[in-house]
Amino acid sequence: TGKHGQKGELVTVLDKFLIQAMKRPQKPFIIYEGDIYTYEDVDRRSNKVAHVLLNHSPLKRGDTVALLMSNEPDFVHVWFGLAKLGCVVAFLNSNVRSVSLLHCIRSCEPRVLVVGAGFLETIEDVLPRLPEGISIWAMKDSVPQGIISLKEKLSTASDCHVPRSHHAISNTKTPYLYIFTSGTTGLPKAAMICHLAAMKSSTGLWAFGCTPDDIIYITLPLYHSAASLVGIGGCIELGATCVLRKKFSASQFWNDCRKYNVTVFQYIGELCHYLCKQPKREGEKDHRVRLAIGNGARSDVWREFLDRFGNIKMCEFYGATEGNINFMNHTGKIGSVGRATFFHKLFFTFHLIKYDFQKDEPIRDEQGWCSDVKKGEPGLLISQVNEKNPFFGYAGNKKQTEKKLLCDVFKKGDVYFNTGDLMVQDQEDFLYFWDRIGDTFRWKGENVATTEVGAIIGMLDFIQEANVYGVVVPGYEGKAGMASITLKPNMSLDLEKVYEQVVTFLPAYARP
Repeated sequence: TGKHGQKGELVTVLDKFLIQAMKRPQKPFIIYEGDIYTYEDVDRRSNKVAHVLLNHSPLKRGDTVALLMSNEPDFVHVWFGLAKLGCVVAFLNSNVRSVSLLHCIRSCEPRVLVVGAGFLETIEDVLPRLPEGISIWAMKDSVPQGIISLKEKLSTASDCHVPRSHHAISNTKTPYLYIFTSGTTGLPKAAMICHLAAMKSSTGLWAFGCTPDDIIYITLPLYHSAASLVGIGGCIELGATCVLRKKFSASQFWNDCRKYNVTVFQYIGELCHYLCKQPKREGEKDHRVRLAIGNGARSDVWREFLDRFGNIKMCEFYGATEGNINFMNHTGKIGSVGRATFFHKLFFTFHLIKYDFQKDEPIRDEQGWCSDVKKGEPGLLISQVNEKNPFFGYAGNKKQTEKKLLCDVFKKGDVYFNTGDLMVQDQEDFLYFWDRIGDTFRWKGENVATTEVGAIIGMLDFIQEANVYGVVVPGYEGKAGMASITLKPNMSLDLEKVYEQVVTFLPAYARP
């Protein structure tokens, strides 16, 4: 992390943005639905957000603000405006509803909640049950009672510079964002992202060979770390332009790439799969895309994608939002998440250890130590926690934080982060994702926690028990949710009620 100016202050992603806004004010930063927002535009609009909240809300430096918005320029304006005040921003997953949403809001203890125009109904549903003292601001002109219109106040706000003293940091390990990851046990957890982690993520595009001239297409949700930290953060690191889309559309994807001269896009495995499922058209290789950066592309989809859409370099990487380890596949080796090089051993210590699938825990010998698997065998990926590679855990959830750590693994007192992922390493040291352990599976690009789904179904009065698990559907990525239900004695199954319960309380990707 570089030093800033004379005083030895530390550089953050926000500082990098402010430098770009000074260096290239007229350069397009975000293109959204045909509109161009330059670096200067985003700087000014985020200043307005900062001034409104400084003057009309109780917010002070270090407070947490929760953000419930979809992919749109205002997501970035609000995020940066809050960062300029030194606030910690919690990105709420815009699919979660009712019980899960309340849980997410409570766990990060925000003073303020900022809501996009499309999410007022979602918030009205939980308003009576929100913790006291949270003020709610909406990006809409006319708002119901008890909610403040941020949009209205922005129209008259000052867009002048916000003093740096509000957001200058003295320690790169202070919190910057909370990003929610699916709880392996039940409800989502708020992973704490410090400034250092955000700075590391923002070098990802650069490390894969992107330049300031690239145009990066972001269709993944900004509330996940891939789009926000690697995508937006990466554009800032380079001074590049991103084309932001509200939602991924398989049918519009290549049209957008041609229209905006896209050269790089971010993917998850499902996205490539959906593109391959589209009917074939004339001139599918007629585009300027040279790199695709992401994770979770299966080997068969990867091959089909390249055959069909041309010579695009697939840059697969591996990294958990809250994890302290990552791998990058620079060579384009199909199916691999990267290679364990000499450099990895310098920067972080990782192991693939033997795992007991029946007991769902690492195998330990008579002395209680874990052991490495042989090359070619699947093992649990763990990564050592130390000063250089810390693990900060989850907001308001000490128990879940401790659950992600393994202690006394190879010797007394060592601590490792448990990624929950099984990996295989081949003879040439390439690594391949094998499977997830625990009670989660992936569907439609999101992690689903089986216990959360089971608990929601189990709330119905005629259900004794619901056991939820993921099943493979041929030709599809991930696993689809399935529930086995035991009824209470002398009760009958009311499928309409089950449907209503599932649709009301669970996001679309988590419904069995």
